[in-house]
Amino acid sequence: MSLTAAFRRRIPVVVALLAALSVLAGCSAAGILNAVTSSAGYRIERDVRYGEGDRGTLDLYVPAGAGATSPVVVFFYGGSWDSGSKDLYLFVGQALASRGFIVAVPDYRVYPEVRFPAFVEDGATAVRFVDEAAREGRNGLPAGRHPLFLMGHSAGAEIAGLLATDERYLARQGLAAGRLAGFVGLAGPYDFLPLTEERYKRVFPEATRAASQPVRFVDGREPPMLLVAGDADTTVDPENTRSLARTVERAGGTARAMIVRGVDHIGAVSALSTALPFNDPAIRDAVVAFIEEHS
Repeated sequence: MSLTAAFRRRIPVVVALLAALSVLAGCSAAGILNAVTSSAGYRIERDVRYGEGDRGTLDLYVPAGAGATSPVVVFFYGGSWDSGSKDLYLFVGQALASRGFIVAVPDYRVYPEVRFPAFVEDGATAVRFVDEAAREGRNGLPAGRHPLFLMGHSAGAEIAGLLATDERYLARQGLAAGRLAGFVGLAGPYDFLPLTEERYKRVFPEATRAASQPVRFVDGREPPMLLVAGDADTTVDPENTRSLARTVERAGGTARAMIVRGVDHIGAVSALSTALPFNDPAIRDAVVAFIEEHS
């Protein structure tokens, strides 16, 4: 959540509320957000199978009144490429569906079951599935030519970022690079070599490591990008966001780096929630405006 001056004055109130909710719900921060997230105005198609295995499913959030030209957003969550679940991101699906966007949140295989690039390949498979379902009117979606957006937080932003920059992934799924209307990255690692932690060296084998960097594949033909990070992020250096934006702009593409004062790593995604009292909507509004502009 964005720590504006007004919000800072209300921190004790919000902390007290979240503490009370956590005691009552006995759940994670995401679980708390989900517990207070509205269920009105949209429906969820849960556990739609797009691939094989336990993690080859996704959830679809379909707003009431969705039509043939409603934007479709495929959102990839984070979790250091070794954890995470689509079930934690009801608050993201609701936030975007409340603005008329169809949202897909896929699970994908993680380490140690797989290593890079398998989770990116899963992402490409999910994108192709969602695109086909939206065009053909399957899985409860209205048939049409929907603008298609990729979005991700943290490790999920790296996955979505590679799908947006390295066109080989979507090409193998029969999708042309120009099919994407835009990419939204939240606190993403796009330019994070060299690796220093041993666990990440295992996730990204040396033989394929260089290909894990979205900045490496920028050629100016990428879809428009909105790249959001907080200047208080100590998990992923905001310089990743600046680096990708600079690289895209120098290549002749369109990218906006939005570095938000006082926001940390989790705040870049929790800011999407419509449920928290006193939540600063700056990030959510920027994301919505970007999608609407490029639809």
